[in-house]
Amino acid sequence: MDLSSYAELAVRLVNTDGLGHDDGDQLGSLDSLRALLADREHLSRGITRDDLEILRQLRDDFRAVFSACAEGDGARAAERLNGLLMQYPVHPQLSGHDGQPWHVHYTESGSMSAKYAAGAAMGLAVRITSLGTGRFGVCRAAPCQGAYIDTSARGGRRYCSARCEARASSS
Repeated sequence: MDLSSYAELAVRLVNTDGLGHDDGDQLGSLDSLRALLADREHLSRGITRDDLEILRQLRDDFRAVFSACAEGDGARAAERLNGLLMQYPVHPQLSGHDGQPWHVHYTESGSMSAKYAAGAAMGLAVRITSLGTGRFGVCRAAPCQGAYIDTSARGGRRYCSARCEARASSS
């Protein structure tokens, strides 16, 4: 099973804080949370203000995992991620939606924020075990602090986006 889309939930959440970008905080309202989840039907139902507040905290927790990886501190990254896995246990369930064949979702019970947290934490855990902590990073284009997972064959990614890579190359 490919859990990369679950790991990308963590990247997406971390990168909503707008650190180093003109966009600002992209998780400032329930409408912005709905926009974040627009392509995740299974997560976009029943959103509450509590979910928004929990995801803001979770954003900081996931940022700490990416920062620890970027600093070469795999033990600290694992400790932070293990804490999230304990706090937000996965609940696997078969799902068939949008004309797709049966597949497993890990987050079908609990609040929207608990579903998001469990899926993202599980996705990160699986990606760390398959790629290693060296493939998780924080953008090196100042002042950006976007998170990324390097899935390239060579493992040379250093920027969260092509936009930041171009900006760093031109400076």
